Amino acid sequence: MSFPAPSTPPSSNPARTAAEAAARARAAAPALAALPLPTRASLLRGLSGALGENSAHLAAVAEDETRLGLERLHGEIRRTQAQLEMFADVVEDGAFLDVMIDPPDAAAKPAPRPDIRRMLVPLGPVAVFSASNFPFAFSVLGGDTASALAAGCPVVVKAHEGHPRLSDLTRELVARTVPEDVLSVVHGREEGRSLVTDPAIRAVGFTGSTAVGRALFDLAGSRPDPIPFYGELGSLNPVVVTPAACAARGADIAREYVASVTLGQGQFCTKPGLLFLPARHGLDDTLRREIAAIAPAPLLGRWIAAAYWETLGSLARHQAVSPLHLPGTPTDPRNSAPALLTTSAKDIRAFPEELLRECFGPASLVVTYDSHEDLLETLDVLPGSLTTTVHGQEGAEDGLVRRLTGAGNTGRLIWNGWPTGVAVTPAMHHGGPWPATTAPLHTSVGSRAVARWMRPVAFQNVPDALLPEPLRSTNPWTVPQHMDGAAISG
Repeated sequence: MSFPAPSTPPSSNPARTAAEAAARARAAAPALAALPLPTRASLLRGLSGALGENSAHLAAVAEDETRLGLERLHGEIRRTQAQLEMFADVVEDGAFLDVMIDPPDAAAKPAPRPDIRRMLVPLGPVAVFSASNFPFAFSVLGGDTASALAAGCPVVVKAHEGHPRLSDLTRELVARTVPEDVLSVVHGREEGRSLVTDPAIRAVGFTGSTAVGRALFDLAGSRPDPIPFYGELGSLNPVVVTPAACAARGADIAREYVASVTLGQGQFCTKPGLLFLPARHGLDDTLRREIAAIAPAPLLGRWIAAAYWETLGSLARHQAVSPLHLPGTPTDPRNSAPALLTTSAKDIRAFPEELLRECFGPASLVVTYDSHEDLLETLDVLPGSLTTTVHGQEGAEDGLVRRLTGAGNTGRLIWNGWPTGVAVTPAMHHGGPWPATTAPLHTSVGSRAVARWMRPVAFQNVPDALLPEPLRSTNPWTVPQHMDGAAISG
């Protein structure tokens, strides 16, 4: 089974409402789900190829809308291609279908067991909300779209208002690879809300602010038929420096920390927003010097810059906060200027609601602690994060390090490194407890992201010829099958 190429050029396709796009996606869903896995994988590889062939044009349009820099944007295109290729590999392998077969057993106790076969099937059409800070990797052809198509789900993308022309151009350039009914783009906040409540949409992927994400999450849950909402929201991404690490390489850590905070003007979801240092750390001058050397630069939009200055100002005015480096407001209303503030662990515990606020942009809060217990008690009050980073010394302070490197309230624990720069690998988990995400069991990066768009179905005593191909004894799709928990083929 295959899809016909569009009969008209992409530019002549009329703009669609959310309802129209969702209805067409629902009509296209059975054919996409029935595609043999090699064909589905080829579709993903074709999307990757279309990105590569048009990368110069795409990057130029993205730079005009986002001002992220051509080097960064070309790197993001390559990352997006890598995601599509990875999911093509996942589809070709077939293990993502999680096929399990339990043959009948008349002698089973306490009762005879029927023939039961289980696999994952696509949910159906899904909605994906693009992110402002990743116009490729978390946008029209980003990880949510790639994983949903890999699962066999048509996608309706709600374009981000920060790069609307790029969103339409991306869709137009891949129109010969995947039909508009399988991958379409809509614009506008009202259309986005309509997508979440449209009965044809069976799940939603979102990357953005906590306020907007929570509103859409509540909307998805208030439907007559609630649907999964996979939202990546806000994250403070704390960095903890032990006394031994501070003494051994504190200046290097301070320099690297500022570089991570200001990477991409602090507009990464994994930007470290808290730096825990031992009291009397002696790094204030280094931190000031490093942050002052970073020039102001445009943020992704005026609305982001306005939120940055509002949040930074609110934190700086708090009675428990002192400035390490607090620049004046730039003349360009779209610009940011890097900043560092400082407070104590005790004050974090006293004012968690006021001080534990994500400041999206190149600003961070340095938190000093007086003792191990002071540090650990404060970490216990932090909200869930995508990442937690620990800088420590092996062989020193082993008791503290063991407590710090437990799972904690985070989705990814980093040792002596930095969270910015999320590797696209099968083992990656990009998620975490609330408010980092609305679904901490799942990831939006890595091969496991495909599981969000699928559900298990068990088939009991169904004749072999009537079973889906992956469950048949002949296994025509040659996917990995497990019988009684053991691998038998694939």
